[in-house]
Amino acid sequence: MLQALLWDVDGTLAETERDGHRVAFNRAFESMALPWRWSETDYGMLLRITGGRERILADMRRRAEAPALADERQALARELHRRKNRLYAELVREGAVALRPGVPELIDEALAAGLLLGITTTTSRSNVEALLERHLGRRWASRFAVVLCGEDVAAKKPDPEVYLRALAALRIGPLQALAIEDSPGGVAAACAAEVPVLVTRSACFADDTVEGAIAIGPGLHERRGWTPPLGDADAGTDDDAGTGRVTLADLRHWHTRMESVSQFG
Repeated sequence: MLQALLWDVDGTLAETERDGHRVAFNRAFESMALPWRWSETDYGMLLRITGGRERILADMRRRAEAPALADERQALARELHRRKNRLYAELVREGAVALRPGVPELIDEALAAGLLLGITTTTSRSNVEALLERHLGRRWASRFAVVLCGEDVAAKKPDPEVYLRALAALRIGPLQALAIEDSPGGVAAACAAEVPVLVTRSACFADDTVEGAIAIGPGLHERRGWTPPLGDADAGTDDDAGTGRVTLADLRHWHTRMESVSQFG
């Protein structure tokens, strides 16, 4: 039986990658008089590498003007990442990054139903705090039974560590949880921990191949376009078939039928 929803952050709770992190990285480059700028295409490719500092270091390998020595590159990456996080927090406070439609409603619905909620991300804690305080208020953490971020794990996604730690903290088995992710790496992490996973496609991973999810769709705000498909019977509402948002009843529907739609059988 479903007991907990485990939320990824970047791309899942909000379109942070496109509207927040990428913009903040470019402002960090500018603040250090570096000529580097990441387009949406550039950043989409770099997102295949987990971790902000890691992305900077990977990008430096193609930059003739990057420091030659490894220690100098590491130092520059740390400083850029520090500045990026500060600039990202400023963007969030200014309202530049909204929660994805349907996310606040599902959080409230799950809490009202007595489900446990968890944050299972490998982004920085400061980024999570900035986003959720802006949208859920100063006591945002009280809504979540566990909050795990990049500083809490030794290995980032697609490693399953963040999910294994969440399950241990909540004292539940993997099949009692449902992960909500947007990226192939996040899905791989959940699957490696044997946690069923739902995919809400984000702008940066709109067309990526995803394997092992119990359901894949365009977002929690939209009932059309899901695999497996949704209809009025699954919604628990009086909406016309295929309209309205995805509900907790839908998640439970997919979760109980995961044996027939994924590798969890």
